Amino acid sequence: MADIEIRTATPFDAEELLGIYSYYIINTAVTYEIDVPSAEDFRRRIEKTLKKYPYIVAERDGRITGYAYAGVFKDRAAYERSAETSIYVDVNEKRHGTGTALYRELEKRLADMGVRNAYACIASTDKDDEYLNHDSIRFHEKQGYTLVGTFHKCAEKFGRDYDMVWMEKIIG
Repeated sequence: MADIEIRTATPFDAEELLGIYSYYIINTAVTYEIDVPSAEDFRRRIEKTLKKYPYIVAERDGRITGYAYAGVFKDRAAYERSAETSIYVDVNEKRHGTGTALYRELEKRLADMGVRNAYACIASTDKDDEYLNHDSIRFHEKQGYTLVGTFHKCAEKFGRDYDMVWMEKIIG
């Protein structure tokens, strides 16, 4: 992981980050987003997130290899110490330490903000298929997240029903 550098994302990273994310929209059920957003829409998402939460990128040899960010868990004042996390790593960068480096830094930044609970909303399936497997759940387990709930067959993509799970990690 020594060759991975983590920095705060900027709106100028939008096209490169969208390049990573669009793979997952088009080819997988990892995200339940169906249509690839425009670069401008993605830029606005980054700007909105950065107003309150961390949005970070990983770089290796000057190239962005993944990104992670946090957002509102629930939009009520009582939930201020909780945040939802998201992470996407370039499909060619899996299992090279990028995801772990991103989550360590994201969780540190969140804890520094006073966030105590990190939640991950993850696509899930009863049985692995060509669009979705359990890699994200296993990744989160390795990061110390635990399963707290399952929503069964709540999403449809590629003509198939998929589940969603919530995982939690106490970080503060």
